[in-house]
Amino acid sequence: MSTTITEKVRASLGKRYAREKRFRAYGFISIALSLMFLVLLMFNIFSKGLPAFSSTYIKLDVTLDAQTLGVTADATPEQLRTASYNSVVQKGVQALFPAVEERKQKKALKSLVSGDAQYELQRMVLADPKLIGTNQTVWVLADDDIDMFHKGYVDRTAPEADRRIKDFQLVWLDKLEAEGRIDSQFNTTFFTRGDSREPEQAGILSALMGSVYTMSLTLLFAFPLGVMAAIYLEEFAPKNNFWVDFIEVNINNLASVPSIIFGLLGLAVFIQIFGMPRSSPLVGSFVLTLMILPTIIIASRAALKSVPPSIREGALGIGASKTQSVFHHVVPLAMPGILTGTIIGMAHAVGESAPLLMVGMVAFIVDVPHGITDPATILPVQIYLWADSPERAFTERTSAAIIILLAFMILMNLLAIVLRKQFERRW
Repeated sequence: MSTTITEKVRASLGKRYAREKRFRAYGFISIALSLMFLVLLMFNIFSKGLPAFSSTYIKLDVTLDAQTLGVTADATPEQLRTASYNSVVQKGVQALFPAVEERKQKKALKSLVSGDAQYELQRMVLADPKLIGTNQTVWVLADDDIDMFHKGYVDRTAPEADRRIKDFQLVWLDKLEAEGRIDSQFNTTFFTRGDSREPEQAGILSALMGSVYTMSLTLLFAFPLGVMAAIYLEEFAPKNNFWVDFIEVNINNLASVPSIIFGLLGLAVFIQIFGMPRSSPLVGSFVLTLMILPTIIIASRAALKSVPPSIREGALGIGASKTQSVFHHVVPLAMPGILTGTIIGMAHAVGESAPLLMVGMVAFIVDVPHGITDPATILPVQIYLWADSPERAFTERTSAAIIILLAFMILMNLLAIVLRKQFERRW
């Protein structure tokens, strides 16, 4: 009988080994497919986003004469601020193509440069009023359609009706290219300006500062609250107590609640009841704090539970109190796990947009916020707004904002890893 069983086992070994090989092959294929899709996603984001870090500029020769600006020689700063810089830009562009006389072509000629050109001249004059009456050569932003053409997104061989750039504009651009008056430069505007309806003027600074304020406050509120709650529930709360069990069940349930529910809660409580400023990082941080608290509490409790009981018993055995054993011995050893839970919660928060839409952080924010109560938006919401814009130039800015968001998350994780290494102890 034993011989028969042995023979059956040996006969089945081939099938068992084959199943193991197939299982390993399936696992390898799954990993390969995952990596392939990840590479394709990253390639798509970076191929579309990297061009946004450069912009097309046109060189203009302008005359900042007082008559054209509509100011006097001894103009005050307020007069200089409201001067007619647009007229100076128009004359500068017209000087490049003096033969253009038709009204339609004159309008198209002015559209070669961005509306930001007049503000660039304004900034120059306000910084140095002595420029009044002088001739200057300045590089100004090109219009977004010109930028898209210069970057190769527009097919010049396509019929004129299928593109936004006319044939006579193509002739002008070729002339500017031949004269060295059109060039690609690093897009400082993307990092130094807020949002704009015009793609070439749109920047990410307001969303970036809003994200910094919101995430900093979220970490400030959520980390101590979550860790202290976890310490109490794991170390000090009475066992088999109805209220403690009720709280634990609700914490676990809150971890799976859709994030938009927290946005509705923030709208009803923080804004309508407490009257906090709408669209501010302060309100946004409160909403995100409520959202990630369950994650931090659950992860922190697991980290505390993983500390061997001998650590607690040893501390109590040498005369330490319960509080001393927890805060001097258990918490330091559990800190790497606690920080891991915090990383997971913050990574969840930094990519959220749904709850913040409910508290008004979807607003069109041009000014850079200078405090926690100023109107602001955050990177995920800015990406959402740009992705919904019809202009083609916003497509590359959307991908560029995603790259910045990924870099922001990587920096957060690197900081957390450094802190984990700092607190890590082996026993």
